[in-house]
Amino acid sequence: MSSSETEQAHGLLNAAAVRERAQEMLAIGVAGGLDHWTVDLDRLPETARYVAAVIRDQYPTLDVPFHARWRHFAVDGVDLWGPVADARDWLDPASRARTEFDLAIVSVLLDAGSGPDWSYQDARTGRTLTRSEGLAIASLRMFEAGAFSITEDDPWRVDAVALTFLTAADLAKGFQVSDKNPLVGLEGRAALLRRLGQACLAEPDLFALEDEPRPGGLFDAMVDRADEQDRLPAPVILEVLLEALGPVWRDRLNLGGVDLGDCWRHPAMKRDDATDGLVPIHKLSQWLSYSLVEPLQTAGVEVFDLDGLTGLAEYRNGGLFMDLGVLTLKDPADAAKPWPVSDPLVVGWRAMTVALLDRIAPLVRAELGVSAEA
Repeated sequence: MSSSETEQAHGLLNAAAVRERAQEMLAIGVAGGLDHWTVDLDRLPETARYVAAVIRDQYPTLDVPFHARWRHFAVDGVDLWGPVADARDWLDPASRARTEFDLAIVSVLLDAGSGPDWSYQDARTGRTLTRSEGLAIASLRMFEAGAFSITEDDPWRVDAVALTFLTAADLAKGFQVSDKNPLVGLEGRAALLRRLGQACLAEPDLFALEDEPRPGGLFDAMVDRADEQDRLPAPVILEVLLEALGPVWRDRLNLGGVDLGDCWRHPAMKRDDATDGLVPIHKLSQWLSYSLVEPLQTAGVEVFDLDGLTGLAEYRNGGLFMDLGVLTLKDPADAAKPWPVSDPLVVGWRAMTVALLDRIAPLVRAELGVSAEA
């Protein structure tokens, strides 16, 4: 490996790189340069009208809640975390923030697709939940029960050592997995959390500045990067996460000894350096970045430049642009085939989804009559 490659790799670990290459992918698609996709930007205004109508229907006052994992900890409009956390006697605001970082990080890392046949029956609410919402409540209940803690007097924490011993059987119990209730990727989820625990132990300067190694230690690492007025740019949250969590994705691409995480190859992305063909997306890490904003704010840190992050390259967003005709598969039969996430078809779809979210945002705001600041 070379220092040049290492430097180039770090250049992919930020939101600006995601946005730049996503916009480039979209431009290639508009020009007809992608093998699998055609792009019709003329469909964006109608798509924006559709999105605006959904927002008006779901949020008549246009008071749209912040996009974060915390929304999934509410069932039927009842917040299952906030009131409980508010009632707890915290040592100080930082203690609460570390706990909420613990919960958010573990819950988001467990938020890969559940598969169509899994559900979670929550005894306290009496509800049966699926997909992200079910995964969120299952992880919350495990957290509340102390499943990730080895600290006897504090079950509400995630200890790195506890994560290193986590098994698929532990997760299966907490997520109610059985032959009749299968959860996709159970062992992979457990392995991911074990690697998180190992990463926490290996990097005390990131995870253990003020406490024993724990995911929540990243709160202190981020506070260290705030300015003298306790102001922190949102893109820095992502940069800290990508630095800290890189080893968790060690089975992904690596450049110059740097784990690239949610970064994939696409032949249309041309560069004259070692990053040729590479398309960074960092969807899960950006989802986590958004989910850490509120704990930081509650602790007194002012987070700004949220627009410096990007929209998320998730299937619901990408599916919107397909359903409304902005993105169309050149071969309709491709829609019925399974594709690995590394395939150029998927990489192009995800990258263009990020770019199209940038394009549609001002159109939706215009339909709603609101400003970007709103």
